[in-house]
Amino acid sequence: MIDDTSSPGAAGMDPLSGFSPAARDWFAASFPAPTPVQSAAWDAIRAGGSTLVIAPTGSGKTLAAFMHAIDRLFAERPREADRTAPAGTRVLYISPLKALGADVQKNLRLPLCGIAEQRERRGDPAGTISVGMRTGDTPASERAALVRRPPDILITTPESLYLMLTSKARETLREVDTVIIDEIHAVAGTKRGAHLALSLERLDMLLPAPAQRVGLSA
Repeated sequence: MIDDTSSPGAAGMDPLSGFSPAARDWFAASFPAPTPVQSAAWDAIRAGGSTLVIAPTGSGKTLAAFMHAIDRLFAERPREADRTAPAGTRVLYISPLKALGADVQKNLRLPLCGIAEQRERRGDPAGTISVGMRTGDTPASERAALVRRPPDILITTPESLYLMLTSKARETLREVDTVIIDEIHAVAGTKRGAHLALSLERLDMLLPAPAQRVGLSA
């Protein structure tokens, strides 16, 4: 568990050292320094275990959860270029609040575009990372498009995840390796939370290995 009192990692170690040069350059150009929560969360996420990040709004915990996954997607994109079938979704972000999911979709443009620009500047292999959103408000035509061409990062709600797992859309989730659950305190200990826990177990049954889970809470 990481909270807002966690220390920023091992003494003398740059918390950005685990990222690609393009990601480090983007972060350094965009922020003065990682927050303590980001530094501690990156250590835990890099180790591969599931992580709970508890911190107030404005502490950078959402970027702490996404940064490693985004950097990995960019690094692996050139190796996926010759695939004949579209890759499935790799990162699943779940929020109990549709409005929060929409904000995250918008805010992801900053690191996705910024790191892509740094990669181009450095001469790294090109690649774009796609983001999609599926909620109860998503029109049927858009839901069908998400099945035909799964986004790299899918933003959804607990209820929409359940519907995906009980339909042919579940095939798009077979490559998920990271699950980010935001506002986890809002569903913990409730029927909605129990239902989400069952959906996450059902998701893991689809996967070759259980997905790494990152929980976020205020």
